[in-house]
Amino acid sequence: MSKRLTHIDESGAATMVDVGDKQVTSREAVARGRVLMSAEALALVRVGSKKGDVLQVARIAGIQAAKRTSDLIPLCHPLALDSVKVELAIEEDGVGISARVRCTGRTGVEMEALTAVSVAALTVYDMVKAVDKAMVIESVVLESKSGGRSGHYIRGSE
Repeated sequence: MSKRLTHIDESGAATMVDVGDKQVTSREAVARGRVLMSAEALALVRVGSKKGDVLQVARIAGIQAAKRTSDLIPLCHPLALDSVKVELAIEEDGVGISARVRCTGRTGVEMEALTAVSVAALTVYDMVKAVDKAMVIESVVLESKSGGRSGHYIRGSE
């Protein structure tokens, strides 16, 4: 088996990956997720709530989360992000969320994109939980990534 966990050293200790020798390249990652909810809760999301526009608040939370990923995930490198775009859309049975994160650096932005989607979903949950505690956050996945030594990745093409 040639693959290994990069955040575990030879002695089994957790370690931050040394990216000092990696080339600086343009990197991008796209992640998606969903928050499933009742029709009643979704109707309220459509018109807003006492706490404000659910989708706008969740968008800002997702952007902020991407910028703070290294504060949340212990072994992530702090990155100077070039762009974070979080989009939320009302779907038939809930809210769809996508995040596209870009930077020019030595390590990828997959964790930043996944964190943006996750925190945006948690924000939707927080704002709607008074109406629907049975909401489900699901399918938070990396859709694609580009740049760096490992090249391009598109979900489903592996």
